[in-house]
Amino acid sequence: MDDKFSFKSGHRARAVYLIFAYIFLIILMICMIVPIIKVIVDSLDPTATYGINLWPKKIDLVAYKHILNTKSLYRPFFVSVLTTVVGTFVGLLIVTVTAYVITQKDMPGQKLIVKLILFTMMFNGGLIPTYLTVQAFGLMDSIWAVILPLTLSAYNIILMKSFFESIPGTLFEAAEIDGCTPIGIFLKIILPLSKPALASIGLFIAVTMWNDFFHFQIYITDPLWQNFQLKLREMILSESQVGTPTTSAMSAEMLKSAIVVVVITPFLVIYPFVQKYFVKGVTIGAVKG
Repeated sequence: MDDKFSFKSGHRARAVYLIFAYIFLIILMICMIVPIIKVIVDSLDPTATYGINLWPKKIDLVAYKHILNTKSLYRPFFVSVLTTVVGTFVGLLIVTVTAYVITQKDMPGQKLIVKLILFTMMFNGGLIPTYLTVQAFGLMDSIWAVILPLTLSAYNIILMKSFFESIPGTLFEAAEIDGCTPIGIFLKIILPLSKPALASIGLFIAVTMWNDFFHFQIYITDPLWQNFQLKLREMILSESQVGTPTTSAMSAEMLKSAIVVVVITPFLVIYPFVQKYFVKGVTIGAVKG
C-alpha cells in the first residue's frame, strides 16, 4: 500500500484524513458535474420529463437551431464579446499597474493607500452613488458604463499584490544595477513572471464581464447596446410567462436549458487551457516567509 494510505503507527491520522478528503472531493465533484449534465440532457431531449434523467432518450438540436436562427441575438452576442475582451484587457491593466505601485515600499503613503483599498472591500457607496457617478461622467448608454465599474476590484488588486511580493526582490535589484527603470522592471520582469496570476485574474474578470446583465439593465437603455445575456434573460422570462410549448418539437424548458448551455460553453472551452495556471495563480503569495 502507498505510504500515504498506510495505517502503520504514526501514519493512521494522515491516512484517515486522506480517505475522508478523497470521499468529500468525489461527492463535491458529483454535486458540480451532475447539474451540468442534467442541463445539457434537458436541452437535447424533447421527451424529457425533467426528473433525474442524465442520458437523453432522444437527441434533438431544435433548441440550439432556434437560438442560432434568432438573428436579433447576433448583435447582443457581439456586444458581449466586445465587452468581455475590452473589459478583461482594461481590468488586467488597471489591476497590475495598481498592484505594482502599491508594492513599492518606499512610496510615500503606500500603507495608507493599501488600507484604503482594503476598506473598499468591506464598505462601498452602494448602487445609487455608483449610478450617479456613472451618469455624471456621461457614460450612460456606452459599454464603459459597464466595463469601468467592474474592472477595478480590490480583491483582485490584493491578490496580484501578493503575487508580485512573492517574486524575489534580488531580481529587481539586479535589474536596477543594470540600469532598468521601474517601468522596464514592470514590463520585462514582473509581467513575464506573472503569467499564472494574469491567467487567473484575467479569467475572473472575463467571467464577470461575460455573465453580467445587471449593469446592462441599469446603465444601458439603447437596445443596440444590450448584451447577449440580457437578451437571453428576456427570452427566458417571456417563455416562462407564456408557459406553453414554443413549438411542437421544443418546449420552453428545453429552450431555457439550451440557453444556459450556450452561455457557459465559452468558458467550458477556455478553462482547460488556463487551468494549469489557475491554482498557482490564486494560491501563491498565501504563504509568507
